[in-house]
Amino acid sequence: MPRSVRDGLDLSVEQRDAVALAREFALKEIRPVARAVDEADHELPAEVWRRAAETGLTSFMLPAEFGGGGVTDLTTQCLVQEELCHGDISIGNLVTSNGFFATPVETLGTPAQRRRWLEPLCSSEPPLTSLAVTEPGVGSDAASLTTRAVRDGDAYVLNGQKSWISNAPFAQYFVVFATVAPGTRSRGVTAFVVERDTPGFTIGAAMPKMGQRGIGCAELFFQDCRVPAENRLGEEGQGFSGLMRTFDASRILIGAACTGLARAALDAALSYAREREQFGVKIIEHQAVAFRLADMAAKVDASRLLTMRAARLFDLGEQVTEEAAIAKLTASENAMWCTWAAVQTHGGWGYSREYLVEKWMRDAKLEEIEEGTSDIQRMIISRSLARNA
Repeated sequence: MPRSVRDGLDLSVEQRDAVALAREFALKEIRPVARAVDEADHELPAEVWRRAAETGLTSFMLPAEFGGGGVTDLTTQCLVQEELCHGDISIGNLVTSNGFFATPVETLGTPAQRRRWLEPLCSSEPPLTSLAVTEPGVGSDAASLTTRAVRDGDAYVLNGQKSWISNAPFAQYFVVFATVAPGTRSRGVTAFVVERDTPGFTIGAAMPKMGQRGIGCAELFFQDCRVPAENRLGEEGQGFSGLMRTFDASRILIGAACTGLARAALDAALSYAREREQFGVKIIEHQAVAFRLADMAAKVDASRLLTMRAARLFDLGEQVTEEAAIAKLTASENAMWCTWAAVQTHGGWGYSREYLVEKWMRDAKLEEIEEGTSDIQRMIISRSLARNA
């Protein structure tokens, strides 16, 4: 049973229940299929998605007025995210992925738009959704995107291309960010909801990936794609502010996901070290291994504490771009180190697919890249330091 006080945070009964539900689901439904999902590569783990929807885990973060769980505070979302990703970060991220689509809809959408696109996500058979920002020549600098939207009567005509879009092979709805004023950077960025069967919108083949294969990625192509004006979220040029708030939340959630992954790596390394012998003693008794495990434990705690600090500040309505960047940078690099350390602790067996640690090491690398690379996070932090010097 989860502790009522965790890392200095006094958990409510509701939070303890949410953590317990996520932990049980991760243990019974996620971890047992993690290897098979990785091997299947481009296939959607549809049965896990269905069971997660039945338990409410795909919509627990959505407003209760639309049938969701009403857990709208980021602190609780992070507690749940860590537990799901302790089971497996790829599947854990899939289970909660509709939250990334929902955030700009909630932030920018009208009441009618929120009901139209969020209510289906709270059903017993929710569709998958997607957030489309990255382009072939535009990664972390979202203000420089080139996908263009031109007003034409009661519609906007979109032309451009997106790449590495999570859930794209299976998603039904996409929040697409485009510019209505090329050359003006953030001032032209506008958000639209595009449905899968919209004429002029095509989805490329699933992209082969190093890790996190439970979430399919693909390119999106817009060729004279007519999107009804009523599908625009907010006013023209408001998309960038909505996107930045989405990034703040998503980077904090990545911190929680990485904490869960790092914790899984530590658990696996501890279990192996307690069981295996080298030179006549358990390898946990070797100082080098014991110190490595100590470093892993310290990194897991550091990741969680920085993530929860950012989440609590976010829930208080504070500007948390710097804190989100610190959480994401620290937790993603700690997850990469901890999964490496788990492989190292397993020796030759760590390189074998018999153990999940090699998969987790591949999975961890994505978190140093997505939602802004580690270098981008360092740039965000350094600029904040310069402004406040």
